[in-house]
Amino acid sequence: MTDPGEESGPPEEGPEQTTFDEVSTPGAEAVQARAGDVGTEPTGRYLALLSLGALGVVFGDIGTSPLYALRECFHGPHAIALTPGNIYGVLSLITWSLILVVSIKYLAFVMRADNRGEGGILALLALVLPPRSEGASRRRQVLIILGLFGAALLYGDGLITPAITVLSAVEGLDVATPFFRPYVIPIAVAVLVALFLLQSRGTGAIGRLFGPVMVLWFVVIGVLGALSAFSAPGIFGALNPWHAVTFFREDGTRGFLVLGAVVLALTGAEALYADMGHFGRRPIRLAWFALALPALVLNYYGQGALLLSQPGTEANPFFHLAPDWAQVPMVVLATAAAVIASQALISGVFSITRQAAQLGYTPRVRIEHTSAREIGQIYVPGLNWVLMFGCIGLVLGFRSSSNLAAAYGVAVTGTMVITTLLFHSVARHRWGWSHLAAGAVAGVFLIIDLAFFGANVVKVAHGGWFPLVVAALVYLLMSTWKRGRLILAERLAENTLPIQGFISSLMQSPPHRVPGTAVFMFGNPGHTPPALLHNLKHNKVLHEQVVLLTVRTGEVPHVPPEERVRVEPLGHGFHRVFVHYGFMESPDIPEVLATIRQPGLSFAPLQTSYFLGRETLIASEEPGMAMWREHIFAWMARNAQPATAFFRLPPNRVVELGAQVRL
Repeated sequence: MTDPGEESGPPEEGPEQTTFDEVSTPGAEAVQARAGDVGTEPTGRYLALLSLGALGVVFGDIGTSPLYALRECFHGPHAIALTPGNIYGVLSLITWSLILVVSIKYLAFVMRADNRGEGGILALLALVLPPRSEGASRRRQVLIILGLFGAALLYGDGLITPAITVLSAVEGLDVATPFFRPYVIPIAVAVLVALFLLQSRGTGAIGRLFGPVMVLWFVVIGVLGALSAFSAPGIFGALNPWHAVTFFREDGTRGFLVLGAVVLALTGAEALYADMGHFGRRPIRLAWFALALPALVLNYYGQGALLLSQPGTEANPFFHLAPDWAQVPMVVLATAAAVIASQALISGVFSITRQAAQLGYTPRVRIEHTSAREIGQIYVPGLNWVLMFGCIGLVLGFRSSSNLAAAYGVAVTGTMVITTLLFHSVARHRWGWSHLAAGAVAGVFLIIDLAFFGANVVKVAHGGWFPLVVAALVYLLMSTWKRGRLILAERLAENTLPIQGFISSLMQSPPHRVPGTAVFMFGNPGHTPPALLHNLKHNKVLHEQVVLLTVRTGEVPHVPPEERVRVEPLGHGFHRVFVHYGFMESPDIPEVLATIRQPGLSFAPLQTSYFLGRETLIASEEPGMAMWREHIFAWMARNAQPATAFFRLPPNRVVELGAQVRL
């Protein structure tokens, strides 16, 4: 196992920190000094194509929420009485939640907080963290904890979303005919297995179908909802927010708890922000207001009208909207939409894993690119199988989508709260808003988010514990890895020499120089790589060209080509090379080195050797972390992807030199 801290940059508090500390990439000070600066917005046919793609990728999760959201208000464990007043009140809550949370909070405000066009909670965190020079260490730590836990919650969401959406869709077969009732669970498991088996093939081919299928989905659910709603046009009176106020006034605590089901109508709202880098703000907004929002509102109101006229349909009002002859085709379409919704979350988990690895919060993982053209289409094999078995376990353990709904809300609302807190930091410290303006806007959103979160807290004992346990475990692993890398860098620094002093002393009695180029990867550019010391000690030779390579990941998603490499000649055949990447990019060291045009420095493939350290980590009683966390860190290091594969080094040109390090 090659040292996790040695090649990818030092840990968080290290002397040359570049991840979540300061943007070390040249020119990065220009990163989004103000909101909304992401370049020219698309227009015309290109805008239409991007909007179509956004419907398939961005709105899959929130687009399938009608399968279960309204049902859980009147049929779940915290169901309320099926009265006209309650139906109007719940519909009003859903309507204004979609307007206030999705349309205003995310589309109007949060999506303005982009990191060079990229969104998502880690991109937001990288955008708002202050440099340590500001003396804001406590605020830094609070923001890091919030951001990491928010990212960790997304892993729980990534497990629950495929399970609940697929299970909700397949449960429609039970509405069509009781014959399928014993087969709902097996069919759902089979769909999930097929979904995860297809991940290695990439989403490129099937991704072309996502947009048209979701267009068909939104049109169908909108038409079915409209046919039902316009048969009882009085249902549109629920657009009046006074019905929501009256609902709370009359139902009290029980009315508050139903927010735990209402929030299911907002699942997938984070995807609007996380997938901004793929499509841009304008296509996402156009797709939402032109099709997704009207179709969702019509379908919810259609379900409400159905519940008023046929109270016995509350167990599954969505599928009862369809006529008998169309219920099986509707199940097929719903299953396709559920697969698309699941695909969006799975791809999101893959993406956030790559970001976390690049930012130094998880070990290197094996990442396969499934498209030669689309950088965002990646596949993480190990994580894919963890997600598959986790989703199957949820289906077998919870047995129904109603039971899973209790677990769903906690992850969604927890992430919403954290996003609001980070948005406040952006508005106050990045955009320069006043305390009053930032506090007022974020305060309104926070009141709504905390109300939803509070209503879901009561679900912890009924399944809500699951995403919290997953998030706590992921956060533990992330924080342990980051802390372990810090300790490892400190231990390595104790046994290294300043590079300039090393070169000066070395030239007093020069060793034998051999032809070729030796590349030593080390995260601390001011010190001598341990692998260089070991090579000189044991082999007693030095290459004609010696390159001290430091790979840095900045707090920006992408680095321009002209800012990728910086070379510093050190004399006597030594060069210090800095390679910069964004957290959305995958390193390719040989490719980058081949672009260097520096006098006296060349990288002929057959004459370049890469020297890496292979450290064996040993838990000890020395100050640092608890012994059990040191064992976890050592285990994670042993199972990390080898640096050879992560940095795409040619295996036959890599030399690894081992040593033991006590943590």
